[in-house]
Order: sequence, then structure tokens, then C-alpha cells
Amino acid sequence: MVGKRELFRATSSYSKKHIRAERSNVQDHDDDLESGMNGHTSGHDARPRPKILRFKDVATTALEDHRREMLKKALFEIEHDSLEKYRKTDDELKEIKNKKVRAYYEQQNQRLNDWLEVDAVVRAVADDVLESMDPDPDHDGILERGGGIQANNGGIASLLPEEEQQKRRKAAKRAKVAININVIANILLLTGKIVAAFSSGSLSLIASLVDSALDLLCTVIIWSTNRIVGWRINALQKRFPVGRRRLEPIGILVFSIIMVISFLQILQESAEKLMPLEGEAEELPLIAVGALLATIIVKGIIWFGCMPIKTTQVQALAQDCKTDVIFNTLSLLFPFIGAKANVWWLDPLGAGLLSLYIIYDWGETCFENVTRLSGQAADQNLQKKLMYLAYRFSPVVKGVKSITAYHAGDGCWAEFDILLDENTKLHTSHDIAETLQYCAEGLDEVDRAFVTTDYSSSGPTGHATDGERT
Repeated sequence: MVGKRELFRATSSYSKKHIRAERSNVQDHDDDLESGMNGHTSGHDARPRPKILRFKDVATTALEDHRREMLKKALFEIEHDSLEKYRKTDDELKEIKNKKVRAYYEQQNQRLNDWLEVDAVVRAVADDVLESMDPDPDHDGILERGGGIQANNGGIASLLPEEEQQKRRKAAKRAKVAININVIANILLLTGKIVAAFSSGSLSLIASLVDSALDLLCTVIIWSTNRIVGWRINALQKRFPVGRRRLEPIGILVFSIIMVISFLQILQESAEKLMPLEGEAEELPLIAVGALLATIIVKGIIWFGCMPIKTTQVQALAQDCKTDVIFNTLSLLFPFIGAKANVWWLDPLGAGLLSLYIIYDWGETCFENVTRLSGQAADQNLQKKLMYLAYRFSPVVKGVKSITAYHAGDGCWAEFDILLDENTKLHTSHDIAETLQYCAEGLDEVDRAFVTTDYSSSGPTGHATDGERT
């Protein structure tokens, strides 16, 4: 089998053993279809299967195998190693003094990385997908072949290159650890700030306490949605066949709204404290200073630890930690300077300014999640990545009419409209379209892909322009 990897042999071993066992059982009962016996009868009623039909079964299987081998050969004939000659090494980039030119070549290197990832996915997934098509070509009830899709119950994650699998497992593990550490850290910091708030009347410290309480709520929401998305319960899959990953941005959206509303209350309280235009400066007790310093140190460490993890949940936690570092630093400085300089209004004014900053920061996050959940177009990098994926199928298609990619939460949905010859047989059209679909869904950024086929470049685009009516 062309391009078949050891991974498929391992994952499909059970299926092949099962097939061999079934065939053995059939032979034991004198119901071997290939030997000319009718599998639907037994005993003396069994009649020989005509030789012409047996020959037709073998010929059909051979033709199907040949057709798939030709498709594989066409898909794999593109030489991707030649792309490396366009890459600039780190040393070459350092020698480029012009920043714009250096940025151009850095972007080109990133584009090459995307293309090589697409190549790796196509070479890893397409072979197994094509082998999964029509596993019983002679329709005798016995699977002559078993592809990786059947061996993995419809999943393709284990068909991806081992390097990509390791990268995704590592990212998922790091995200889980980051979320768990945030939950524990926020519980401890909230406890310390509750004690500190009762020992001081500082409005900035109270605002910091509210922020810590909301931080804990944020991590609990993210932890809960992360667990729900990871569940593989049949009842949950039947009720939500697709789209469960949207729970994560929805959870962040809910938290953003709570954060904005809460700090509007802090802003109102700081304004009320400033209205009398008189007051007395209060100095923070040592326990309050310790609680704020602990928050700054702990959140700073978590912030830098979360920055390299590029999942939306962890990036939301990184943003929250960055906000906490700024917020608690200023919450410490405003009352400290106010007490030393005997400026009573500095503490409530600082609390109000910090509230405005939090409202703006999380309001922006709220708007970003709303636009993504509303179907915002994917960024240009992903568009170009999908365009290269479509180009990888150029040996077996006449052209590509359109590629549309848009957000359905954090991930994207992609739609391909490809052109085929009008005389293309249905089985060939199906195999090409579905292989492209599985390869697109093999990319980490794509949650769902849809492929339609056409024979005319001047035909309609496939969707009504007024389909989304108001």
C-alpha cells in the first residue's frame, strides 16, 4: 500500500484480525463467497456462485485499488522539499539590517512552516482516508480493506504526523496544568486579600479584592468549560453533535461581562467617595501590603508561564494575570503615596482609574469574543494556509472556485468549492472532496470543513446572498 505508515498498521490490527476471524468462521460453515457458495443459505440448499460473478468481484476490487493508487500518486507527486531553498536561517536574518526586509523574510519563513505543515497533514491523512472509502467494493459483506478512519471510529487525530500529535498533546497538557495552577493560586490569593481588606478601609484594596474574586470565578468558568468540551459522553454528543468548543469563548464572554459590571460598581463607589471633596488618607497595614505583593509576584510568574501557550483559554488567563500585575501594583502605590504625601483623594481616584482600565480591557475582550461567535472572517494567515491546501489538490482537480473561512468560536469553519471535469465519476468526485475535507479538519485551526464540487466556474457560489435574513 503506497505511503502507508506503521501507525495505521498498529491501529487497524484489530480490524484485520476481526476480518480474518469472520472469514475463518464463514469458511468453517461452508459459506465462503469467494469459493462460489451462497452466504445466505446453508446445508444442502447452498448453490455455487457463478464464476463470472466471482471474476467480476475480483476485477471490481482491483479497479478500485488501482483508482485509489492513482489518486494517491497524484497527491503525493508535489515536491515540497524544494520550498526549503527559500528559507532564511537565523544567522541570515540577523545580518539583514533593514527591519522591514527582515520582517518580510520572517513572514516568509512562517509561511513556509505553514505549507510544510499542510504537506505533512496531506501525506499523513490522505492515504488513510482514501483507503477508508468503500471498504467492501464487491458488496459481499466482507471488508476487503480497512482504512484508518474505520480503525479510529471516525477520528483522524491519531493519523496525523507523530510530531504534530506530540505538539498537540503537549499543548493540551500545558493548558490543563496552567488552568489548575490558576485555580489554586486564586483561592490562596483571595483568602489573603479577604483578611487584608478587613484590616484596612482602602478602596483600592477593596477593588483588588473584587478583582481576585472575579479571577477565581474566571478560572472556574474556564476549567468547567474545558472539562465539558473534553467529555465524550454519548448523550452529550447526541445533543450537541458539533460546536461544543464554543463553550470556551462563551465562558470567557460571560466572565468579561461580569468583570465589566463589577468594576462599574467600583467606579461608582470611588466617585461617591470623591464627591464630598474631603477625607483622610489611610495607610495600608503590613498584611495588606503583603497580600498585594504576593499577588504581584504569583500572578507575574503565572503570566510569563502562560504566554507561550497559544490556546484561547490560557491566553485569557495570561491577559488576566497581566491585568492583575498592573492593577495590584497601582493598588499598592496609590494608597502608599497618598498616605505618605497626606493626599486623601489619591486612593479613591486611583481606584476609579484602575476600574476604567479594567472596564476597557475586558470590554475589548468581550467584543472580540462576540465578533468571533458571530462568524468573523479568519485571518489572512489561515486563508493563505487553506489556499495552499487547495493547491495541493491541483493534480486531481481543475481549479478552485472559492475558499471561505470564518470563526465559529475560537476555531474556524472552512468551505471549499472546487472544480472538476464534468465527466468525473461520482466515486472519484466523492473521494477527492472528502479527502480534502478530512485534510482541512486535520489542521489545528479548523474545527469543521465543507467541500462542494462544481463543473463550471461561472455557476452560482452555492449559498444565497440573502440567506441570512433580518
